[in-house]
Formats: sequence, structure tokens, C-alpha cells
Amino acid sequence: MIGKQIRLERIINRNTRRTIIVPMDHGITVGPIDGIKDMKDAVNKVAKGGANAVIEHKGAVEDGLRGEGPDIGLIVHLSASTSMSVYPNAKTIVCSVEEAIRLGADAVSVHVNLGNGEEKNMLKDFGKITYEARSWGMPVVAMMYPRGEKIKDEYDPEVVKHAARVGAEMGADIVKVSYTGSTESFREVVEGCFVPVVIAGGAKMDSDRDILEMVKGSLDAGGSGVSIGRNVFQHRSPEKIVRAFAALIHENSSVEEAMEIINS
Repeated sequence: MIGKQIRLERIINRNTRRTIIVPMDHGITVGPIDGIKDMKDAVNKVAKGGANAVIEHKGAVEDGLRGEGPDIGLIVHLSASTSMSVYPNAKTIVCSVEEAIRLGADAVSVHVNLGNGEEKNMLKDFGKITYEARSWGMPVVAMMYPRGEKIKDEYDPEVVKHAARVGAEMGADIVKVSYTGSTESFREVVEGCFVPVVIAGGAKMDSDRDILEMVKGSLDAGGSGVSIGRNVFQHRSPEKIVRAFAALIHENSSVEEAMEIINS
């Protein structure tokens, strides 16, 4: 498993054991939205801020290649669906682990929505991916969301901690879930999951303080960092918001200290 350990060190800070991941896989889901129209520029900005890794679909990897700037880990996303679909919660596997390796990936990611009619197919695909990834020594990031007909509230701590546990038991190395709203409730999620847990950012937020408070709350609960997209690449200064995250996540700074970075 030395290969997996080496790759994990490219996407997780080896000293803090925490990570800042910036997903940029939104193009397939919702199209060329602001912030990721120019992938190279988007990756450059978050790399300069100190992000540990980005998540991209296979076709965007070449477009995001950079000839300068600091290194950043590459996670290739294997799942897809579009907002135009009749079943947008049904994710389909569109890339293999082997193809991701050929693209130079340090890890792969999959998206699984639980609580809908396609859950069984997504879990089946998830199982195949973790099997292939284990064979290649490739880390897996699992985006686990309770979304579907049976889910009343996708932020309910009971369903979020269940989703996180599913990701861990299926073989993921990092599990990404939504924040449950408080340190106390999110601690239940982390304590029930035996692999590192990172939080999603969700829809674009208007307040920098709100998102920093959310990140700090997740860390205080034992979380291992963030996997936040739109609230980074659509920020007025993606580099500064990533630097603020880095202060919280890797330096244990306060929210006030992180706010000073953004406002400087």
C-alpha cells in the first residue's frame, strides 16, 4: 500500500493530516459557470492560495495544466449527471481508475446519493471503483449525500452520519459530507466515521464570516478539512479565501485571524 500512502501525501498535508480540496467538477452538472470557465486560471488561483488538491473531470485535466506556480494534487472525478436530467440525483460512472492513473491523478472521487431509486446502482458502482482503486493503490474520495425521495432533510445529522459511515465501510479513504449546522451535531458524524471527514461548501454563500465559522465548527468537531468549490472559485479573491482556509485548517488560527487575511 506504499503507492496509496505516497499519493495521499500529495492531497493531504502530511504534518496536519488535514486537507483543502477545491472541486471544479461543476461543468458537467451545471455548465461553464463563473469561476471555472478558464480552468488553468482557476487552478492557478487556488494553488497560489495553498490548496492541497483540485477535483476535475477527465476532459478538463489538460485544460487545467499549468506551466508555473506551486504544485497541487489532482483528483479525477469518476461520477457524472447533469441538471438537465430527469434523474439528476442518479450519478453514472464516466471514467475508470486506470484512465485516471494515465491522466496523472493522485486520487479519484465518486459521488453517491443515498435515499433515492438509483441508490443500489450507485452503491454497486462505488464497490467496483473501490476494488479497482485498492488494486492500483489509488486513494478514493467519496462524496456522500442523502438526496432523494426518502430524504426529508439532507442536513439532518442522523442521515449525514449514516451517509459518512456508508462511505467509510465501502472503502473510501476520505469522505465528503455536508456540514450539519453545529459543532456538536457534526461531532457525531466524525465519531461515527473511521476515515477522515471533510465538509462540502454547498451553494454560494454571501458572507465570508459564515463560511469561515462553518469550517472552524467542523474542525472543532474533529473534521479533517474542506472540499469546497463555488465558495472558493466564485469568491472575489479565490487565493485569499484559500489562504484563510489554510490558516484555520493547517495553522489552527481563529476566525478573526482568517478574516484579516481576506480583508487585507
